[in-house]
Amino acid sequence: MAQEGTNSFFLEEPVGKLMRQFTIPCVTSMLVSSLYNIVDQIFIGRGVGYLGNGATNVVYPITLITLAVAMLIGDSCAAYLSISQGKGDRERARKCVGNAITLILACGLALTVALWLGRERVLWYFGATEQNISYASAYFFYILLGTPFYMFGSAFSSVVRADGNPKLAMTATLTGCVLNLVLDPIAIFVLDWGMAGAAIATVLGQVASAVLCGVHLLRSRSLGLQMGDLVPDGGLLREMLPLGGSSCLTQASIMVNMTVMNNVLVTWGARSKFGPDIPLSVMGIVMKVFGIVIAVCVGVAAGSQPIVGYNFGARAYDRVRALFRTMMAVESAVGIGAMVVFECFPLPVIRLFGAQGALYEEYALLAFRIYLGTIWPCCIQKATSIFMQALGKPGLSMSLSLLRDFALCVPLMFLLPLWFGIYGPLFSAPIADILSFLAALGVMWYLKRLLERLSGQRAEG
Repeated sequence: MAQEGTNSFFLEEPVGKLMRQFTIPCVTSMLVSSLYNIVDQIFIGRGVGYLGNGATNVVYPITLITLAVAMLIGDSCAAYLSISQGKGDRERARKCVGNAITLILACGLALTVALWLGRERVLWYFGATEQNISYASAYFFYILLGTPFYMFGSAFSSVVRADGNPKLAMTATLTGCVLNLVLDPIAIFVLDWGMAGAAIATVLGQVASAVLCGVHLLRSRSLGLQMGDLVPDGGLLREMLPLGGSSCLTQASIMVNMTVMNNVLVTWGARSKFGPDIPLSVMGIVMKVFGIVIAVCVGVAAGSQPIVGYNFGARAYDRVRALFRTMMAVESAVGIGAMVVFECFPLPVIRLFGAQGALYEEYALLAFRIYLGTIWPCCIQKATSIFMQALGKPGLSMSLSLLRDFALCVPLMFLLPLWFGIYGPLFSAPIADILSFLAALGVMWYLKRLLERLSGQRAEG
């Protein structure tokens, strides 16, 4: 039996059992987190219309900015915590969590103030139109009020999981989503609060998730936080924060991706039979559905992260290899299954968000089948990036993350419409997915050689 407070069960339990124990709650948490936006889209689509859905798509990149900062702090803390506990360094493990708490609170407040001061300019920058700006403004106001809670819950759900409590991390996220699910229809249909009601329901769910994560951090025996741990330590932060760079840049690049996509769709949509609002609303739904699949993909990889980090820190390289093989098998099953659904049965998914007319469905069908047609290689690439982050290889992890969503997708979004008009942006994802998958294969080869070399050094030592 593992000694209390050491989390040594990461090294002692069978790999398969640990992966089930940690990835299932993590996948559930990630799915539930994605459902925040999906639930809003469904109820807004039915209660407000596609202009309301377009408005949430305008606000979504702003949410990604705050999420990027939260994941920089939370995922770096989780990775550092796992590696430190694997090495038996409980003091560094404790201090990294305390420093992360201070940093997330400061960043949450600073971002809230900054976004509020620039709110009008920000909404237009992220693709608002004359038709949806009033909806976007109403939604954004309340979402902004919940930013510190959203950031805290998003950051520390991964830390709670890394501290050996994946079920509580899942419960925190699930509680928030259930509140949102219950309150959304009440606020939109019963109280007739429209966009503001959807945002208020979301924020109340985020507050509940943040409170549950905070309670765990205060009570955790394996951490044993002290007031002194909250004092920022520059040296520790310089070691820790690069480990979350991949997660941060992934979200930041998705934000840039969506900002460019929104503006390109509005520009080229105005020149097409669809107009600017139909493509904007459709891609909002496509990206949310894409987010559900990626939530499963990232959930499997992130759920494995504390196990990988602990075993890598403890030099159990055979177990690290076994974890990678199992993870890739699961990711392949998820990606291939999603491809089948999006290619063969897109219309039932589209109609979940309300019937919006023939022209709307025409563009939506194309968007699902083209933009999401290569989601399997995308899953493999993103999982490989997270695995390298767990090994304390931030450079490789960040490079792989930026390749698809920034280096490839963004230029393609600008260039492809020159030849294909409003259909051009849809082809940016398949091209980027295939090229970034090839890069991921190169990283896998590097990983294989790295583990072989480290195993050899351990045997000689």
